[in-house]
Amino acid sequence: MNEPRRRPHDRPRRGPWTAVTALLLAALAAVLVPAVRDAGYFTDPAGLIRWYAAAWALFGAALWSLRRVPRRRVVPLVLAGALAVAAVGLAGPPLTSTDSFRYAWDGRVQAAGISPYDHAPADPALRGLRDGWLFPRGRAACAGPDRAAVEPGVCTRINRPAAHTIYPPVAQGYFALVHVLSPAGVRHKALQAGGALTALGITGVLLLVRRRAGADPRAAAYWAWCPAVAVEAVNDAHVDGLAVLLSVAALGVVVRRRAAGGVLFGLAVAAKLLPAVLLPGALAGVRRWRDAAALLLPAAAVVGLAYLPYVLVSRSSVFGYLGGYAEEEGYRDPGAGGRYALLRMVLPASWAVPAVAVGMAAAVAYVWWRGDPLRPWSGALTVTGTAFLLMTPGYSWYALLLVALVALDGRAEWLGVAAAGAVAYVAPRLLGAATVQVVYGLAAAAVLAGWAARAGRGVRSGPPRVAQPMWKESP
Repeated sequence: MNEPRRRPHDRPRRGPWTAVTALLLAALAAVLVPAVRDAGYFTDPAGLIRWYAAAWALFGAALWSLRRVPRRRVVPLVLAGALAVAAVGLAGPPLTSTDSFRYAWDGRVQAAGISPYDHAPADPALRGLRDGWLFPRGRAACAGPDRAAVEPGVCTRINRPAAHTIYPPVAQGYFALVHVLSPAGVRHKALQAGGALTALGITGVLLLVRRRAGADPRAAAYWAWCPAVAVEAVNDAHVDGLAVLLSVAALGVVVRRRAAGGVLFGLAVAAKLLPAVLLPGALAGVRRWRDAAALLLPAAAVVGLAYLPYVLVSRSSVFGYLGGYAEEEGYRDPGAGGRYALLRMVLPASWAVPAVAVGMAAAVAYVWWRGDPLRPWSGALTVTGTAFLLMTPGYSWYALLLVALVALDGRAEWLGVAAAGAVAYVAPRLLGAATVQVVYGLAAAAVLAGWAARAGRGVRSGPPRVAQPMWKESP
């Protein structure tokens, strides 16, 4: 029996939801202003977490409201929200990270014709490049909690001033470009503006990739409106934004052009090493070595070629402080810090690293065998999210990559991992020694709940199994 045709007044009224979503976005922007200006990171981290919680709550409400907005109005709303979130990130100087000061220094060193890998910022050989912004002088100027002493009467805003830079060559090229294009005296605003443009570029690429895939554009708002974008990608100007832009472009291109996708993956890895974890997703469904090589060889060649000029002109290692950083963050000593926090709840600390290896191998094998070659971002999200839950990183900006993958794939439950990283970084002592375990444990529970909900609706939580290889023909 045919259902009776609905009369016009029986249809759900969808018009008001556009206005409701716009109001929620305005509220989100208003709450993010103090979140990027409040100095509570040093004095009142619990208070700063409250601003973050309010921002994430409004973010969730805006996403829920967007589901009821007519499709023709979705893209303008996503773009308007992206502009608002990016603009808010410019409202103050870097709040929770000093990494952008190192970026500015590395750009300045390169502009002087010196390899950034050869000298630490505290090296007296580079005294001629110092200024009062990056290297304040005097007791009052050096009294801030984010200052590091360099020599008597001189301090710096740059973290680890005695360590050589660890940033890869594409990132270094970006730092140099920003320095060259920046007006004199612009200071941190140049890198923040670069972060804002990069964040907006990611939104545009997400919308394009989802349109080409025939997917709903609403999921792009997971990135465009995310509070982490305003805080980490724009305000703190983390170079991770550049790596995310290249990664999203690579995942969108590799479906049809494997060599071009490999080049973009190589650039992403040479901007920040983390995007290497996306490669298993890009190889989902591949069954022939020559097909895998068509992606991996261009990626490896681009990484090598990007490093080559710096290798030729540098007297020191182009990997800089990378080994020291891994040790400092506890990745080599599972009993130190908050790394492997969930694994250490159920396993001896000495078993953590082997357990990570086994867990990652299982995730990679699952994605490779059952992954959808037409949706490489789905497998990439599974592998990347698994890595975050197993390793529980302490720096919240790493999760920018995860947020973009959620915007590509649509599994919103993984956003909890990004929120957990923010709490673990800003207020690591909020709940005492168990803070990292609690927040990442809640994130893991959210992922499991999402999987269970999808399974209950008969929706596969993860990439579906396919029989065909990713690429039917070799080059």
